[in-house]
Amino acid sequence: MPLDPAELSKDVQHQPITRLGIVGSGTMGAGIAELCAVRGLDVRLMVSRESSLIGAPRRIAESLDRRVAKGKLDNGARDDALARIHVTTDLGELADRHLVVEAAREDGAVKREIFGALDKAVPPETILASTTSSLSIATLARAVSRPERVIGMHFFNPVSTLRLVEIVPALLSDEAICARVEQFATDVLDKTCVRTTDRSGFVVNALLIPYLLAAVRMVEEGVASPEQVDLAMELGCAHPMGPLRLADLIGLDVVAAIAGSLHEEFKQPHYAAPPSLLRLVETGWHGRKSGRGFYVYS
Repeated sequence: MPLDPAELSKDVQHQPITRLGIVGSGTMGAGIAELCAVRGLDVRLMVSRESSLIGAPRRIAESLDRRVAKGKLDNGARDDALARIHVTTDLGELADRHLVVEAAREDGAVKREIFGALDKAVPPETILASTTSSLSIATLARAVSRPERVIGMHFFNPVSTLRLVEIVPALLSDEAICARVEQFATDVLDKTCVRTTDRSGFVVNALLIPYLLAAVRMVEEGVASPEQVDLAMELGCAHPMGPLRLADLIGLDVVAAIAGSLHEEFKQPHYAAPPSLLRLVETGWHGRKSGRGFYVYS
């Protein structure tokens, strides 16, 4: 149950980060929830649809089952993790959280609306983070009354496997809050953190997205097939996954959205999404999650 509001200020400000709120139950939100629950944290997962009250924990359970099958987790740890995740449609249930991570789709208007709602639902000491891939943290922070408590906390998919978290302070972000979140990600979540300035794409996507777009253009221009491009980069550069399979894994809609943000901020042609990528997105072929992208998935 949520704590007494009279006790929230002192509790949230001074206690270790042990109670997490997550807004959004898509790939990233569910992955962050799973990670935090496995690490022993109390997780409240905020969803927007009644159907997700059942669907979100089922997807997390399936992911945990795969980890059990691979020997990375035992059945007891799986059951304990699921018991630590409470799914809700009531934003008010996040009022006793130490940290709330927004993990909605990569849409600035949607994210700003969420931050505005969180500003009214949680006490001033609650840290608010976004796992946006490319959007300005300063712009998101404008939706709240205390922008100093807003930072970027960019996880990577799959959250349980990839070790990096980009910590992104905006100009008004409080340094003590950034340090607290960085220590939490390092010591509790066992992640490696990289600090980056608040610019579109941060470090990883500012470098990765032009590479993926170049591979798309190469296929679009008939230089090579997706299979040939991927094989060339896997065998020629020792990449564990070729760029087009990686784009399918990330989600072609996400790649296009990040490219759009990068192009809007920097106006450089290598950030512009190629027409063939946009056609795939418009068709609903978003990659692995939709069953089809550059490749077909069963």
